[in-house]
Amino acid sequence: MRIVPLLFLVLVAACTPRGLITIYPDAEKIGALQSIFVATTRAQTVDGKFISRRSPVVSYLHYNISIPPAHNPGEINWPTLPPDPQKDFLVTKEDRFQSSSQFVSALSRSLRARKQSQREVVIFVHGFNNNFAEGLYRMAQLSHDFDLAQPTIHYSWPSAGNPLGYGYDRDSMLFARDGLEELIKAVDRAGAKDILLVGHSMGALLVMETLRQISIENPNEASRLINGVALLSPDIDVELFKQQTRRIGRLPDPFVIFTSRKDRALRLSARLTGQKARLGNVDDARLLADLKVTLVDVSEFSTGAAGHFTTAKSPALIRIFASLPGIDAAFRRDRSGRSGLLPGTVLVVQKATEIILLPVSTKTP
Repeated sequence: MRIVPLLFLVLVAACTPRGLITIYPDAEKIGALQSIFVATTRAQTVDGKFISRRSPVVSYLHYNISIPPAHNPGEINWPTLPPDPQKDFLVTKEDRFQSSSQFVSALSRSLRARKQSQREVVIFVHGFNNNFAEGLYRMAQLSHDFDLAQPTIHYSWPSAGNPLGYGYDRDSMLFARDGLEELIKAVDRAGAKDILLVGHSMGALLVMETLRQISIENPNEASRLINGVALLSPDIDVELFKQQTRRIGRLPDPFVIFTSRKDRALRLSARLTGQKARLGNVDDARLLADLKVTLVDVSEFSTGAAGHFTTAKSPALIRIFASLPGIDAAFRRDRSGRSGLLPGTVLVVQKATEIILLPVSTKTP
């Protein structure tokens, strides 16, 4: 195994300034406000900060976050000192719920205030090496850039926020399964019309483990509770994923997996586990041919040292998806063999569909 690329990625991550929450109420007069609900199994310090230690009790919160006028799609503009609301992501308001019932009531009010078509809830589960602020601000960036009209929820599990903490994070991910299940059922009680579950990297493994857990207790309950799943750069062993799907049974539909052959982080993860590939960088849809899933290959849009969060960071991809009013319907139609809905090539292998997205300049005729 070549150790130099691994050390390079670790050093880059270690030298990058980590995200912090800055509360600045006056920013609400300047930036575009994003309303983000939060559920977390992180422990709290005496002054209320959420850290990497684990808590068996789920905490529920709500944040208003100001997206600055200078924001570019795909970027998170971390607060400076002093804060600049023209340039920085800033929290304008934080509310802490004393119980899950208070959270359910607040979410229910938010849903009732929206049109019937906007009562879908998006739950985002972050990946490896994230602190509380980073996952929260990423959810705000996604909500803003994709112009999400529905309520969005960030599930923050107790990652160590350390590039050398892979083992701790994997255990914390497993620890957090019960909390994610509790959150999903709370959102259902709040009256959500649909629930879309989105997991990135190791968070995708948490999504799959939680769906499997729900299905063991009550077969087909996962597909009743969850109306769609999106796995972004999933750090999951392919054979493990197939075993999880067998236990889950009927998968939520649509079930979309975003992959990239240029994902260096997953390439290294595969080497560390002795495998050729992880689910997030498979290059052959035949490996999942017996599953009703859609693979979206975003390799041609991958940038950066690791290329590990292309779907959220690429301005070109953000424009593509934000321009589709019904992205799930577009995936369903492409699965049926229609072309032109997404810019690329559509391949159908038994039950699985692979969409290879291409930049406009290289779009196939």
